[in-house]
Amino acid sequence: MLPFRIIDRVKFVLERQLLKGAGFQLLVVGLFIGLISLIGGLLVVPQGGEFEEPGAAIWWAFLRLTDPGYLGDDVGAWQRIVSTMLTILGYVVFMGTLVAILTRWLIAKMTDLERGLTPVTLKSHVVVLGWTAQTPPLVAELFGSTGRMQRFLEKHDAQRLRLVVLAEEASVEQLYELRNEPGVGSRAREVILRSGSAIQPEALHRVACLDAAAVIVPSQGYNAGSIVTSDVETVKALLSIAAQARHLNAPLPYVVAEIQDMRKLPVIERAYPGAVEVVAGGSTISRLMVQNVLHPNLSEVYNELLTADGGNEIFVRGGETAEGLTLGELASQRPYAIVLGLLHPANNGTWKVNLLATSDTVIRTEDRVVVLAREYAHTGPDPKAEPLAPVERVAMPVAARVKSEKHRVLVLGWNRRVPSLVAEFGSYSGLQFELDMVSATPLDERQRELSRYGVEIEKINGRLLEADYMVEDELRKLDPASYDTVMLLSSDRMGSGEEADARAMVGYLQLEDILSEAAVRPQVTLELSDPDNRHLMYGHQSEMLISPVILSHVLAQVALRRELRVVLDELFTVGGAEIQFRDPEDYPLPASADFQFLEKTLATRGEIALGVRRELADERGRHLQMNPTRKQYLDLRKGDQLLVMCRT
Repeated sequence: MLPFRIIDRVKFVLERQLLKGAGFQLLVVGLFIGLISLIGGLLVVPQGGEFEEPGAAIWWAFLRLTDPGYLGDDVGAWQRIVSTMLTILGYVVFMGTLVAILTRWLIAKMTDLERGLTPVTLKSHVVVLGWTAQTPPLVAELFGSTGRMQRFLEKHDAQRLRLVVLAEEASVEQLYELRNEPGVGSRAREVILRSGSAIQPEALHRVACLDAAAVIVPSQGYNAGSIVTSDVETVKALLSIAAQARHLNAPLPYVVAEIQDMRKLPVIERAYPGAVEVVAGGSTISRLMVQNVLHPNLSEVYNELLTADGGNEIFVRGGETAEGLTLGELASQRPYAIVLGLLHPANNGTWKVNLLATSDTVIRTEDRVVVLAREYAHTGPDPKAEPLAPVERVAMPVAARVKSEKHRVLVLGWNRRVPSLVAEFGSYSGLQFELDMVSATPLDERQRELSRYGVEIEKINGRLLEADYMVEDELRKLDPASYDTVMLLSSDRMGSGEEADARAMVGYLQLEDILSEAAVRPQVTLELSDPDNRHLMYGHQSEMLISPVILSHVLAQVALRRELRVVLDELFTVGGAEIQFRDPEDYPLPASADFQFLEKTLATRGEIALGVRRELADERGRHLQMNPTRKQYLDLRKGDQLLVMCRT
């Protein structure tokens, strides 16, 4: 074994001290300054004169070391030589090293502050656990929900919205992304970013989850083949919040959690004993897509009700605001809104949905009223507005679905929502589908994912085909014009949403070239993952769904009013109330009917009129006119359709 050299030992000890931080580094530099001052003072002591005492000589050396301005006061060659050496060492040790240590320490501290590692000291705030493609539109939804947000803040005795977002690595890039999000803009500076993962207990403490009025847990990214799925991370985050609450003996906050596999719902309820609403991300989009297959152009309704682009929304009001009134009386007092029905409390703490309730149904204090309106203010009484004539809606028996011919569907692309999409098609047992799923993903991998979800594609006449729809020859061999519906899915296995959408949009344009040669055009639905791409497909003939925008709206609105989830589940799942398009010729309407007359006509069948879809788009490129004024004449023309809520 080689012996240690003294110089190596000194270097090692010095290195260990310097790695202890700025405090030890400053201590080492201070020792060097003291040692240099001592040596410099001793070198001039033999000269005598003003240096008869060693202390005066050392102080002289320290002044030359720290301030070069004294250099011209020295007399004698030796004194000047020593003074010059001390001044040079002062530049290197005192000014250079000392300033470098302090600058580096300050930069490190500023970097730590920018990373968002300091715990927040807030109460009654809203926490978003995770940064995904849904986060910017989610923030925009929270900022844009003025009326509903005001009620939420009043309930929690808060003055204004305080929003904290937990991201893996908080940075100015995310603030810049928020600033560019429509609906956020300059309000991005009101968002507090913190670094960390939702599965880390210290990160949950950093955003003060236990003091929050609501905690939103969006589903994280998806890595194919990973055994740690986004649902696993969600369950782990809920377990950590519950454990912190038990340890500190604190109440559990209200949580809105998004999961991809609804079979994990019992696990969520077991993991989190507090108030929690679960939004099935994959199932929600799958439900909307299947409903859109059954009722073409219904995506326009989703894009109005489930996005922040303006238009109408679904609101839930407390029964105390209309206690003792019937639904018919309430509707006559809300001239700018459409009353959809009621929620009745159930014994197990849930809600019984009663949309399309008859007009003579009396509202109780414990009920919740479901209303369609443009603004939250329209859901309340307006003393200046003229009351409407009462509309008598009767109870009608549920109409059976007309068994149609086999509906052929071509699905291009693959993502984690496909198994739930297949299951949703299978839930419509009275209808016949033929589902061909095409992707470049290997067949065995896709079959494995379907099996894990418990889906048997044979029961719905499904087939897995391996092909790349980006290759024109392979797409032509599929003969897309022979299908009734073609779906293009945005992949969640690409590097980013932009890359996935770029592939989907190029595939769509290639599909359009092929369909332009066909005599009959199928229904085409395009799914996008990046909200920034929403305007790129303007003017094209496909129906478009932007999954993150829709899911962010649902998460935000359920966080502000938890009863809204059961309403959306009722509207967009098989059975119960549905939103459909109907032919005006199915109803006895005169040529000059206004919207109020349409309401009365549909009420005799137990249905609710929601608006009209025009065959020709208006100047803004929109076909849908939802919740028009009661006195507006419809002026129905060939190709126009009625938007109706009914039971099938």
